[in-house]
Amino acid sequence: EGREDLQVNQLETQIRIKPDIQKTDVDFSEILNAIQEIAKDVNIFFDELEGVNSPSKDDDSLLHHGNLTSTSDDASRLEVVGEEVPDKNKTNGLYFRDGKCRIDYILVYRKSNPQTEKREVFERNIRAEGLQMEKESSLTNSDIIFVKLHAPWEVLGKYAELMNVRMPFRRKIYYLHRRYKFMNRIEKQISRFQGWLPRKPMKLDKETLPDLEENDCYTAPFSQQRIHHFIIHNKDTFFNNATRSRIVHHILQRVKYEEGKNKIGLNRLLSNGSYEAAFPLHEGSYRSKNSIKTHGAENHRHLLYECWASWGVWYKYQPLDLVRRYFGEKIGLYFAWLGWYTGMLFPAAFIGLFVFLYGVTTLNHCQVSKEVCQATDIIMCPICDKYCPFMRLSDSCIYAKVTHLFDNGATVFFAVFMAVWATVFLEFWKRRRAVIAYDWDLIDWEEEEEEIRPQFEAKYSKKERMNPISGKPEPYQAFADKCSRLIVSASGIFFMICVVIAAVFGIVIYRVVTVSTFAAFKWALIRNNSQVATTGTAVCINFCIIMLLNVLYEKVALFLTNLEQPRTESEWENSFTLKMFLFQFVNLNSSTFYIAFFLGRFTGHPGAYLRLINRWRLEECHPSGCLIDLCMQMGIIMVLKQTWNNFMELGYPLIQNWWTRRKLRQEYGTQGKTSFPQWEKDYNLQPMNAYGLFDEYLEMILQFGFTTIFVAAFPLAPLLALLNNIIEIRLDAYKFVTQWRRPLASRAKDIGIWYGILEGIGILSVITNAFVIAVTSDFIPRLVYAYKYGPCAGQGEAGQKCMVGYVNASLSVFLVSDFENRSEPTSNGSEFSGSPLKYCRYRDYRDPPHSPVPYGYTLQFWHVLAARLAFIIVFEHLVFCIKHLISYLIPDLPKDLRDRMRREKYLIQEMMYEAELERLQKERKERKKNGKSYHNEWP
Repeated sequence: EGREDLQVNQLETQIRIKPDIQKTDVDFSEILNAIQEIAKDVNIFFDELEGVNSPSKDDDSLLHHGNLTSTSDDASRLEVVGEEVPDKNKTNGLYFRDGKCRIDYILVYRKSNPQTEKREVFERNIRAEGLQMEKESSLTNSDIIFVKLHAPWEVLGKYAELMNVRMPFRRKIYYLHRRYKFMNRIEKQISRFQGWLPRKPMKLDKETLPDLEENDCYTAPFSQQRIHHFIIHNKDTFFNNATRSRIVHHILQRVKYEEGKNKIGLNRLLSNGSYEAAFPLHEGSYRSKNSIKTHGAENHRHLLYECWASWGVWYKYQPLDLVRRYFGEKIGLYFAWLGWYTGMLFPAAFIGLFVFLYGVTTLNHCQVSKEVCQATDIIMCPICDKYCPFMRLSDSCIYAKVTHLFDNGATVFFAVFMAVWATVFLEFWKRRRAVIAYDWDLIDWEEEEEEIRPQFEAKYSKKERMNPISGKPEPYQAFADKCSRLIVSASGIFFMICVVIAAVFGIVIYRVVTVSTFAAFKWALIRNNSQVATTGTAVCINFCIIMLLNVLYEKVALFLTNLEQPRTESEWENSFTLKMFLFQFVNLNSSTFYIAFFLGRFTGHPGAYLRLINRWRLEECHPSGCLIDLCMQMGIIMVLKQTWNNFMELGYPLIQNWWTRRKLRQEYGTQGKTSFPQWEKDYNLQPMNAYGLFDEYLEMILQFGFTTIFVAAFPLAPLLALLNNIIEIRLDAYKFVTQWRRPLASRAKDIGIWYGILEGIGILSVITNAFVIAVTSDFIPRLVYAYKYGPCAGQGEAGQKCMVGYVNASLSVFLVSDFENRSEPTSNGSEFSGSPLKYCRYRDYRDPPHSPVPYGYTLQFWHVLAARLAFIIVFEHLVFCIKHLISYLIPDLPKDLRDRMRREKYLIQEMMYEAELERLQKERKERKKNGKSYHNEWP
């Protein structure tokens, strides 16, 4: 009775200190509401005392294999006495049959499975932990049994305290910072200007969708002893569904299914086939007959579909708090990173489009393109053996103009901008992640000591040593064994990279062979554009090889990772992630590296061509340069891969779920499908990828590499990435909400190993873009000509008038009679001038045939080479200095966030002290009232 009176006094004090209820003016309705709140909380407290004193049920006789049985209590201890259970709870498939106990987790097994004894022991131990259980047979297959699990309040409170689950206990109070008058005037002018603009069309409408944000409260680790500190309006909803499922999963991972040290956990039962599936339930249907704006959302899944996964809100911001509340912090962080990456692509796409449009506007003023288009008297040497004819330089006029669109004066600026952009993106993401970690209570969160993988335990169970953290013996892998496995794994990685190089070598041979074939083709369109046709078909074949090798790489990476025997699941994921990224990155970019840095660089010259296996002549660049080939490679690969990925991400689950619905419709009709309980509907959905978010991250990281590594050759890459990501966000959202079973809500502080990979790509992009500008493009040769050999030599100018004569200066002369027998073309070029040609031109800086050293390198060649090397060194050092300076100047934690964290820490301590002081003062008053007083009391 004393404890009950104390609880009532505490509740009275809590109401009395509320700021909105004053002693001076309180109307009768407010008093009634306060009394009702006290009565409700007292009833809950009585129920809690009864639940603590009552023995837990563990009756195996209530479970009959394959029947509709239940071990749930007839009346939920969490319900207030006299409250009726809505009929909707009994029919929506989210509760037990009594309509009171909410289903927190589902286990699925088949009656024909022989692992019956393990399941019985496991389920008996589940009930011993306090979980309530109910079984249902499937409506579509009597062999399938669904095990429904519910965690009562006592179990949730116990394990929430053990898991340090942070729960709200006081609303946040924000303090405005002092502003200077000058800043206030600027803000007023900005707000006045914003009044003419649309009212933030990208923000979600919080008036019609009021459930988008949770109450902004201070949080603290849950404690049953200090339960009166927390904001508990209803014990059924105090822990949200994602947290309840996470607590139940935590329990299932620590329940034994057999006698033995390592015979524990749900994961092992799933791996040995005792259970077929395990998942938390979706919160009902994602569709509704009524409009969400007039009738509100029926559940969080419906709300997510309407304001996040629907195509009609593609331009809106993501409701990240709602995503986190439904799917957990790990998936929420992925979508936060994807949204941040997409938002940062806007300036990159705008600048890239500006560079492209600058090339379009200056096309008619480009001196080099004019000279190429007007060079009807310059005859170029054949680009392949025998079948390729002589051609006029003016025939490549279109390619010269297209090259100028990407290779113009703004290209160098754009390459520097993208290198800096990559650094700014990563640095500001760290700040954004810090804000998200603060808002989601991840600042002080630390991962639990991970369990050892069952495969590791089975392999090294004979050798044990003491764990320095837990102090318990655990399996141990010898250093020599670990090193030998890592060496074998590294050898496998090196072998697979060699396979990629072999595939690229095959593509090179294909290009060399088909150039001659297309040059002798019957159709004039292909014959006149043999090099473009060769490049296009080679890129398509290369894409098919990339997709086929990706399937092989996944199996090899899986085999090598299992061979290494990682100790924990996170070590396994990091090792597998690194291997798959290396394989797919090399596979995707190897051909691009060949075109950018090797195509046309080591071909020799007419009369002394270099050949593969002394047979095939190496491919040359087009007379207008190799940059057009690199642009085609990047454009085709990027578009095809993104289209294929989006189709496979959504198309495969859609087809599978459609086929399942079709079979159910044929057997039960359209009405039967809608009457299925929620666990049956979710079981028919596709499970989440076995590797979690790996595929989603990998796709975006590879795209980030395409966007940054060769962006100097293809400025439209950020624009294509932006358009793809706008679609990708809604595709992934639609997939998570409608096509996949609900994944377990798990916590994470950041994006893990992917951040280090992004930093590595950012460093590599600086090097590759320096080489693309210096080696692949004609930027350096034009610069050297303008300042050293052109009409403006020595004047310090480099305009278009200084480029007069550049094309002629960049071409060397070859004597046709010096051709090798196997290279001599079938035509003698008489169609150009009426007589056989004596000379032809080719791209290089070499002496004429009648010089003292025929076909030797000219002085201009060495000047260009020195300028290229100097540009690479200066460009890299300059950009790296800018990157490091930006990293130094941008702090990882915003100043206002740092101040808010310090202020919150101070306020939390003050609140806890005040609450404890208030409790002790009440106890002192109670003891005085009962005549029990002690000397030297504190306070």
